[in-house]
Amino acid sequence: MANYWLFKSEPSTWSWEQQKAKGEAGEEWGGVRNYQARNNMRAMKIGDKGFFYHSNEGLEVVGIVEVCELSRPDSTAEGDARWDCVHIKAVCDVPSPVTLKDVKANPKLADMSLVTSMRLSVQPVLLEEYLEVCRMGKLDKLPRSPD
Repeated sequence: MANYWLFKSEPSTWSWEQQKAKGEAGEEWGGVRNYQARNNMRAMKIGDKGFFYHSNEGLEVVGIVEVCELSRPDSTAEGDARWDCVHIKAVCDVPSPVTLKDVKANPKLADMSLVTSMRLSVQPVLLEEYLEVCRMGKLDKLPRSPD
């Protein structure tokens, strides 16, 4: 089964432009201190795709990312073994960023975690939700997670 995700970041802390600048090496998605978000990262597989979402400023899906390294100890956790993270790399821009307001206005996305669990920083996304947000964002070629 394919997995899709949403990664939230405040652009003043870590922006889409900074993520893209990391290239193929990607970047550790560290600093997450929520058990549910950590467990989501532990469930990820290499190649899983996700949305890069600007939170607080912008409130919009701005890019597609890919998991490029599996969950491992978070380097920002200072030896606290409870916290893991994955590495993600930028795949492509979302040509027409999809705002939270647009997501909330779309009945097809009423049950999306972005609407129902707004504070969770790493969220699962259903395939149908992924396809709908990609359509809304005017992505012609859809990056897909491996089956």
